[in-house]
Amino acid sequence: MDHIDRVLLAQLQQDATQSYAALSRTVGLSAGATHERVRKLRERGAIRRTAVEVDPAAVGYGVLAYVTVDSTSWMGDSADSFAALPEVVEAHVIAGSASVLVKVRTATTEQLQDVLRRIHTIDGVNGTRATVVLETLFERPVSPHGEDQEQE
Repeated sequence: MDHIDRVLLAQLQQDATQSYAALSRTVGLSAGATHERVRKLRERGAIRRTAVEVDPAAVGYGVLAYVTVDSTSWMGDSADSFAALPEVVEAHVIAGSASVLVKVRTATTEQLQDVLRRIHTIDGVNGTRATVVLETLFERPVSPHGEDQEQE
């Protein structure tokens, strides 16, 4: 990945609806060459998907909680169980005193309590600790501007 790829990724993270012509002006390539670069970034998996960022509070999911899940067994095979809960928007196997960390979005704290009850029904789960977010100070996308090493 070179400097041009990194600039393209940064630009697409800011606005994925930009035309190839607009992107090409930013990186100094033709629209065709820019399109080819973006295609290769997709093929290599650097671009996983293109999506619209929705404000959760604006669509009724203003309660955000991070929940650590304690277990009696390895939880690495439990992805389907967590994915079956639509309020769970992320799940990670973690190191430390807990086994899994999940990010949960609900409309109310009562709904959060219901999600915690359903998490407790997953095989191997023996406890949870929820931290409710009061305010998000900032969120940052992954920066493509790491060390500028050519890896082509």
